[in-house]
Amino acid sequence: MHRKKVLILTASFGNGHMQVAKTIEQECMHQGIEHVVISNLFAESYPRMNHMTEYMYLKSYSIGRPIYRLFYYGIEKIYDKKFINWSYYMGKKRLMALLTSEKPDIIVHTFPMIGVSQFLFRKGFVIPTFSVLTDYCLHKIWIQPYVDQYYVATNDLKQQMVCAGVSESNVCVTGIPIRSAFEQAIPPSAIYKKYNISSEKPVVLMIAGAHGVLKDIETMCKTLIHEHVQLLVVCGNNETLRIKLQALATQFPERLRVFGYIERIDELFRIATIAITKPGGITLTEATALGVPLILYKPTPGQERENALYFSKRGGAIIAEHIDEWHMHVRRLLRNNEVLLDMKYAMRSLYHPHAATNVVRHMLQVTREKLQTFPS
Repeated sequence: MHRKKVLILTASFGNGHMQVAKTIEQECMHQGIEHVVISNLFAESYPRMNHMTEYMYLKSYSIGRPIYRLFYYGIEKIYDKKFINWSYYMGKKRLMALLTSEKPDIIVHTFPMIGVSQFLFRKGFVIPTFSVLTDYCLHKIWIQPYVDQYYVATNDLKQQMVCAGVSESNVCVTGIPIRSAFEQAIPPSAIYKKYNISSEKPVVLMIAGAHGVLKDIETMCKTLIHEHVQLLVVCGNNETLRIKLQALATQFPERLRVFGYIERIDELFRIATIAITKPGGITLTEATALGVPLILYKPTPGQERENALYFSKRGGAIIAEHIDEWHMHVRRLLRNNEVLLDMKYAMRSLYHPHAATNVVRHMLQVTREKLQTFPS
């Protein structure tokens, strides 16, 4: 019996694309596919250019916001067949090396890999190719010729793709794959005990993101530190922020807990009354899994702002553009259980359980059907 091989193509602009790639890798192995390779194709092809591009991406959260806005919305306006042809050769030497050495039966994109499916077609490869969209909005660069199936977060996003010309049968609403820990049944009492947190006071969770880029967290902590709440702050890989906040936590050990990068962030979500975060697609999906109301602070132009607008429209999140507005929303939510419950319900209504399982199962089904049509 031939054992399937899977090649996952992704990118490290933010943490979400790579995280979804790893989640799919784990699910593939769980379903008996032992040979899975994850490739950060652009970084492996052009390491220096990738380093510069990643740096510019992180700057989009501060001084580079206007530049990223121009890039995100500008690319969508000029994106057409000529753009695809221009990008056709980007990273293709490395891609050909992977195809030759790994001989994959399935290719998965967790980042819009422009020109890859077209390259496969031109070179005569018959390899089922799948794209897993990692946001709640559509950017045209996700839409590529010869992609067998797209997996998306919502029915609304599916309709956007259909309106953009993708066949309805080629878009499957599965939700965004997230870590299996978010689907485990864990009693909150065990988590309160583990972190020595009181169940009698509200818990405000602040997530700076994997790179610790959420703004004004120190000001937020100082604003709430004297109120009847417990603050949990996840600084990600921002060690400077963690050290700075730890000094404040030393003064108020029962009111403020500070973490760096934490793998089991699901545990903190489970006891959070509300969470303040940036609206990355993965963080939003994790919050839907546990029904946590969100305040989305100063969303960056591009996919994060589009995500924020979608969640705000659906009633699960509130957008705050400055610190006074943020404080007003926090105080209002903590004093109004009815509004909190409505937001929890709205968040849960957006969740699609077992997304990773359903994506991998469907990919295997489509692969079997395609290989029956085009036997090797």
